[in-house]
Amino acid sequence: MTSTDPVLEVEDLTVQFPTDDGLVQAVRGVSYQLRRGEVLGVVGESGSGKSVTSMAIMGLLPKTAQISGSVRFQGQELLDANDKRMSTVRGRGISMVFQDPMTSLNPVYTVGDQIAEAILAHNDIRKDAARDQAVELLETVHIPNPKQRAKAYPHELSGGMRQRIVIAIAMANRPDVIIADEPTTALDVTVQAQILESLQIAQRETGAAMILITHDLGVIAGQADRVQVMYAGKVVEAGTAEEVFYTPRMPYTLGLLGSLPRLDVKAERLNPIAGSPPSVVNMPPGCPFSPRCPLAEEVCDSEEPTLQPGSTPEHLAACHFAYRVEGHEPGELFHPRTDDPQPAAAFEGEARS
Repeated sequence: MTSTDPVLEVEDLTVQFPTDDGLVQAVRGVSYQLRRGEVLGVVGESGSGKSVTSMAIMGLLPKTAQISGSVRFQGQELLDANDKRMSTVRGRGISMVFQDPMTSLNPVYTVGDQIAEAILAHNDIRKDAARDQAVELLETVHIPNPKQRAKAYPHELSGGMRQRIVIAIAMANRPDVIIADEPTTALDVTVQAQILESLQIAQRETGAAMILITHDLGVIAGQADRVQVMYAGKVVEAGTAEEVFYTPRMPYTLGLLGSLPRLDVKAERLNPIAGSPPSVVNMPPGCPFSPRCPLAEEVCDSEEPTLQPGSTPEHLAACHFAYRVEGHEPGELFHPRTDDPQPAAAFEGEARS
């Protein structure tokens, strides 16, 4: 395998959950390729399918989940792999940093023992050697006094330190892919920066590709090579980080950018997206974002748009009126007041009346 070959290929991945209320369409036709050393940022509101996609890749969904499509790791299909096969992939081939480190770590074992356990699970080495490696990993992710911290229990460490412990476990076996699922949630800005730095260290030390999942575009700014924006279980925009941040083509992406504080733009108020994400149970036809979109017209309620290329083949957007979004600022489409029913002036005559 060359460096240009994809290490992870996801094709038309669909995940559904049967419930008493109907079929939950959690993930709808997600596709992407990930190459070694590349960072893919996946962003979207809660319930957009980001975490379910990663759980499907790791084989961690419940048996009731109805999964179709393809997930290939180094050319080998994972969706039909048994538990024995997946146990060799998890940790060594693909590792994961979960959102809450306190639930990821065992409260009755020291953090050093837990890192050593991850090493021993995939390597035939002595326990003392594994413990020495655990201390080295703690030092790598900038844990102060690593020898002492290795003897500590999870509850004795701060939230930021616990998350760095989980990152150390994720990089312990030098995986080919690291999935970081909301790694900075509930952490203050300073600690967020430290966690993102630790993830960069993990990627640099292992050479792994990374999937960085978040609801905050600001977290992946400067981190990701490519970005996928998800809404209602589907990718609605994809492209390089520069394309998505500076020339968005999907109103939802523009709305997310308008909700992000920026130091280079003076604004009195942010421009949030009105309304809430739709239920993914028995979804109606049409674009799921239509009820919240100032540009929506009749076709949006009857026909769901597919991903279509823009100025470059790699920049895709699922919007019937993507050309109207290009070149506009969030404030021209989304008002600071969420109860204002009128479309922004720059789009008057283009939006639904």
